[in-house]
Amino acid sequence: METDKDNKKQVFKKDSPDEFMKDEQNKGLVDEITKENIQLKEEIQKLEAELQEATTGFQIKEDIPETKMKFISVETPENDSQLSNISCSFQVSSKVPYELQKGQALITFEKEEVAQNVIRVGKHRVQIEDVNVELLAKPVPLNSGVRFQVHVEVSKVKINVTEIPDELPEDQMRDKLELSFCKSRNGGGEVEHVAYNKQSRSAVITFVEPGVADKILKKKEYPLYIDQSCHRVTVSPYTEMHLKKYQVFSGISNRTVLLTGMEDIQEDEEMVEDLISIHFQRAKNGGGEVDVVKCSLGQPHTAYFEE
Repeated sequence: METDKDNKKQVFKKDSPDEFMKDEQNKGLVDEITKENIQLKEEIQKLEAELQEATTGFQIKEDIPETKMKFISVETPENDSQLSNISCSFQVSSKVPYELQKGQALITFEKEEVAQNVIRVGKHRVQIEDVNVELLAKPVPLNSGVRFQVHVEVSKVKINVTEIPDELPEDQMRDKLELSFCKSRNGGGEVEHVAYNKQSRSAVITFVEPGVADKILKKKEYPLYIDQSCHRVTVSPYTEMHLKKYQVFSGISNRTVLLTGMEDIQEDEEMVEDLISIHFQRAKNGGGEVDVVKCSLGQPHTAYFEE
């Protein structure tokens, strides 16, 4: 019996190192997974911070052409209190630039089917001076463009005030502004609220009655009295703008074709454009009525496509 016990003890002692090694390996594996999880969490937090920084203060810059507008009321209010804010909206679509490289040309046809037929044919032999040049017609690869709506509302009870002298503490200047814009002899009226920004030397004045703002805005300047001194501050309409329905669009021009294969041509660009236009005007060449041709034989040119 003692021999059996001894044998069992020997077997137990023999297996213990293996079990210990397995436990150590499992512990090491757990530690490694835990370390990877911590690194992944740190990486996620870093990416989230970068995304937040990239989207904070996101701005869109598009040149909107200056347009003269005349607002006409379809109703005649009985008094100024019935006047409401002026609202308008603009649909803006950006132009998509395309850089025309040396030896390339863009040809725009009046009809889509003509352009698609020229692309389908592919290779075209065009005589430029005394040389037959093989041009390859392809679709124009365009970058993405954007479209969005700009909603503008012009307040009938608020005005912007700028160029305010920095001579008083913030509370005192706020009171001075309210007192000055209350004076009816200067075209003012009862003030509901003054939002003053000392750093930018500007303020937004809100009046109780509609119509007061219009009277003041006709002057463009307004007297502000401080310690018996008269300062002229600038007044302007208060507007609120909102960006809506921002969309990214992309596509291929249906009427414009890219022509390549003129890298060795040394002729005048305008003359080459005329010869290309004449060639593709002819129905026997698979063409049709040409709207415009622009080629680049020297420096690259930039063409702009509209939606």
